[in-house]
Amino acid sequence: MLEVRSLAIADVKLVRSKRVSDTRGYFCETFRRSAFAENGISHDFIQDNQSCSERVGTVRGLHFQRPPFAQAKLVRVLRGAILDVVLDLRRRSPTFGKHVSVKLDSESDEQLLVLKGFAHGFCTLEPQTTVFYKVDEVYSPDHDGGVHWADPELGIEWPVKTSEAQLSPKDRALPAFGQLASVFE
Repeated sequence: MLEVRSLAIADVKLVRSKRVSDTRGYFCETFRRSAFAENGISHDFIQDNQSCSERVGTVRGLHFQRPPFAQAKLVRVLRGAILDVVLDLRRRSPTFGKHVSVKLDSESDEQLLVLKGFAHGFCTLEPQTTVFYKVDEVYSPDHDGGVHWADPELGIEWPVKTSEAQLSPKDRALPAFGQLASVFE
C-alpha cells in the first residue's frame, strides 16, 4: 500500500500511497504510523499545518527550525501543484549545500519526507494551491530560520522569475546561503 523511494539526496524520500478508485471517486490512506515504520519512517508527527496560495508563482521558503525545535516534515498537496525544494544544511553531509526538487500535485498521491537538517520551500504552479504537511516538532518562532530562495549560489531552477514571485516580507529578507551560520553540525 505504500511505496517509498529515495531521491538524489538519499535522505529525502518520495512516498506514494495506493489510490483506490471507483465511480464515486477515490480513497487513499495517506498516513498510518505502522506502515510508515515498516518502511523506515518512524517520526512521531505531532502537528499538522496547511497553507493555501492564491496565485501561481507564490514562493514559501526556504525555511527550517534550529535545534532543539528542528522539524521533519511530511508534505503533500491537497489542491493544485508545487515545485517542492529541499536544501541540505547538514554541515558534515556529502550533499551539504545541494538541493533536490520534485513536482507534487493533488493527483499523484505522492508526499515528500523532509528530514531535520534541511531547509524546505516551494513555488506554486497552479492558482489556489493547498499544501498540507505534518511535522514532528511544534513551531517555535525563536528557532525559525531560512535561506533566500533565489540565491544564485544554490542553482535552484525555480519556475518563476525573481521579479514576479509572490513572497512574504519575511521570505524576501532571508539571508543568502553563504551568510548562514552553521545550523546543523
